[in-house]
Amino acid sequence: MTQASPRRRPLRVGLTGGIGSGKSTLGQMLQRCGAALVDADACARAVTAAGGSAIPAIRQAFGEEFIDPAGALDRARMREKAFSDVGAKARLEGIVHPLVADSIAQATLEATGAGHHLIVLDIPLLVESKRWAPGLDAVVVVDCSEPTQIARVQARNGLDVPAIEAIIAAQASRAQRRAAADIVVFNDGIPLAELHARAERIAARFGL
Repeated sequence: MTQASPRRRPLRVGLTGGIGSGKSTLGQMLQRCGAALVDADACARAVTAAGGSAIPAIRQAFGEEFIDPAGALDRARMREKAFSDVGAKARLEGIVHPLVADSIAQATLEATGAGHHLIVLDIPLLVESKRWAPGLDAVVVVDCSEPTQIARVQARNGLDVPAIEAIIAAQASRAQRRAAADIVVFNDGIPLAELHARAERIAARFGL
């Protein structure tokens, strides 16, 4: 009797980029090409939503004033505190990041069980955390100029320029992200159709 060949481990590709770079858009395009998409931001929102697993520890560490009336993390208040208090940022990350990592691991396991050949991990702080690289087969970085980042975030979130600049400054630099990349997608001034074509080329490179 012929033995069945062992199932090939899916490729795991990290996707990252600065705020407003368009990495989430590229991730969705890769998903439409057949990849499984695991969104770290979505995992973070889930654990900090009302009833989320991070809420009790956040309430204990920061106080009731950082929980909104619905029972979720008050993101605006926490963002303001985190950018003015490095220690607060570290405490929050110490609570949230392990829970997000567990969620990502579970989603990756489910995608593997579903038979996906390519799993794209959309991780905004992939370069900053250093924890992800050993488990990845490749890293895709979406890059664009800082003025483009600012314009996109203003249009999307309505934040003022100093707030956006503070977020950009707290993230890895464009040079640091590009240095960590196997593939760089420069997403500045190109139409969505061209970005989609690049997503298709990336998907094909990884066997889709």
